[in-house]
Amino acid sequence: KQIAHACMMTHDLEASENFYCDVLGLKKAFEFIKGDKKIGLYIEAGSRTWIELFLHSERPCQTPGAITHFCLELTSMDVAIAHVLAKGVEITNKKYGVDDTWQAWTKGPSGERIELFEYTAKSAQFVSGDRTPDW
Repeated sequence: KQIAHACMMTHDLEASENFYCDVLGLKKAFEFIKGDKKIGLYIEAGSRTWIELFLHSERPCQTPGAITHFCLELTSMDVAIAHVLAKGVEITNKKYGVDDTWQAWTKGPSGERIELFEYTAKSAQFVSGDRTPDW
């Protein structure tokens, strides 16, 4: 049906929660508790889509097949960039991609690469047509 969630490891769960909830404006759904310690959390990222975060020390990850980034769809790239910058977080300028979408990039507190993405009426995801990457 769709991607359900992306799971990431972090060395600082509180910094990650602050980044995703305060800086990016997403909403925490629930926490994972082991004994009396919070070891992870689920963050709502849209219609039945989630970001799952765990403390690396509690659930060590392996790197083979690591995903290079994940992407969040926006309704307004300009508003999102202004919001992220106002929180003191670096973000690229918006760029019009070869797939006719607006894109910008930032990083989470554990170094995870995050693409911010705004569709247009001409976006290849809706109108098809092969595209040649500009990288």
